[in-house]
Amino acid sequence: MECTPSFLIDSARSEGRSKLLEHESFCLCEHYGIPVPRYGVARSSEEAVRIAKKIGFPVVLKVISPDVVHKSDVGGVILDVRSPEEVREKYSALMRNVTLRAPGARVYGVLVQEMVPRGLEVIVGATRDPYFGPVVMFGLGGVFVEVLKDVSFRVAPLTPIDAGEMVREVKGYRLFEAFRGEAPRDRKAVEEIILRVSELIEDLDEVSEVDLNPVIVFEEGLGAKVADARFMLR
Repeated sequence: MECTPSFLIDSARSEGRSKLLEHESFCLCEHYGIPVPRYGVARSSEEAVRIAKKIGFPVVLKVISPDVVHKSDVGGVILDVRSPEEVREKYSALMRNVTLRAPGARVYGVLVQEMVPRGLEVIVGATRDPYFGPVVMFGLGGVFVEVLKDVSFRVAPLTPIDAGEMVREVKGYRLFEAFRGEAPRDRKAVEEIILRVSELIEDLDEVSEVDLNPVIVFEEGLGAKVADARFMLR
């Protein structure tokens, strides 16, 4: 598979899809220099084992299907898989779950991806406002974005100053600093991801929404990594 925007977008449209699949989303992130976990696409349990060994344990298994919107709801995501034997067992369990809970759903394979270590969870997104055009969003990720709505917005294109302001504007900014024995978080790495998303939404007129959630932020100097990515096309 080519990791170029035109190839990924054309592939989705040729199949009548308005959403990039999981591996396509990571592929597009990589094209724009946005850090993602190591990953591969398996179409059998043995292929999943080979990919997991290459990545290193533990890994995450995610179903790849254009017909499953919420993968966790149908048992299509299995975390913290720690051995080749467990990969075989969980791969079969995942396929069984999806067949039972989403009968008729097309399944293109299983994404085998690195289990991203724990860290501060944030969200970076983008959308197209009817008045302002491309808009980039940043906030605390996971449940915080839904409950607290602690987010900031800027109209693209962004400058490094804009990205820095967006991070400092959220109420939870203190979590990036040394706090109760925790080391400070890699704020610069997050700002770089915000700038890359700004560039992407400016470049790709076909993309209507970007949702990188969660982005896991590690200790200062260790970077950040996108654990889950979603791109919608218009």
